[in-house]
Amino acid sequence: MPRFAANLSFLFTERPFLERFAAARAAGFTAVEFHFPYELDRAALAEVVMTSGLDVVLFNLPPGDWAAGERGIACHPRRVAEFQDGVGQALEYARLLGCGKLNCLAGVAPGDVAHEKARETLVENLRFAAAVTARAGIELVLEPLNTRDTPGFFVPTTRSGLAVIRDVGSGNLRVQYDIYHAQVMEGDLARTLQEHLAQIGHIQLADNPGRHEPGTGEINFSFLLQHLDRIGYAGWVGCEYKPSGRTEDSFGWLEPWR
Repeated sequence: MPRFAANLSFLFTERPFLERFAAARAAGFTAVEFHFPYELDRAALAEVVMTSGLDVVLFNLPPGDWAAGERGIACHPRRVAEFQDGVGQALEYARLLGCGKLNCLAGVAPGDVAHEKARETLVENLRFAAAVTARAGIELVLEPLNTRDTPGFFVPTTRSGLAVIRDVGSGNLRVQYDIYHAQVMEGDLARTLQEHLAQIGHIQLADNPGRHEPGTGEINFSFLLQHLDRIGYAGWVGCEYKPSGRTEDSFGWLEPWR
């Protein structure tokens, strides 16, 4: 049976961030994920995680200026030092929170940088990050994002993500497969998941269109979640969706999987 983690950057947003842990626990979750911990007080965050009893299973490397629209800097040739510093910062938080997985967002390449140079930078940055995280016993994943929501995103499909991972050549780098992004860009979800299961380190879900909870759109989640069981996926599935109403009212789809 799939194991579900509440994404606290999308769920329970009716509450301040640190109060979302208790809300997730009350809703029956045993694990959480979120985008970024870096602006939070470390001691307060660690205490909330400890007292909630929840596992933190994933968060992202620093993305650059998120408020200004940046969605990662790993493909920026002029920001390699910033990227490397961000990996170190992420590792500090991962150790503090007991988190075993970090996600890298490739970003949008600067307009004045050739595609080949941006790709070379991404590969080298991932090679660095995969090596550093491996020494810390933490797995690195790379997430493709759809170019409808994030125009120009450098790694927009599963295929492009796998190609980058192949060139990095590290056993400590796999794909973060977001069902919503994959449906927008490529579809063919069940076959892709089965064919590339060994190279998938984490899965997230949301329905399409709207990026709301399962059952609000076109994706057959009843089939797809059973398919994950059939093919032997043993990792977490992050619930990274925008509730169509109050968060607690969006969990009807989850009841058969409790």
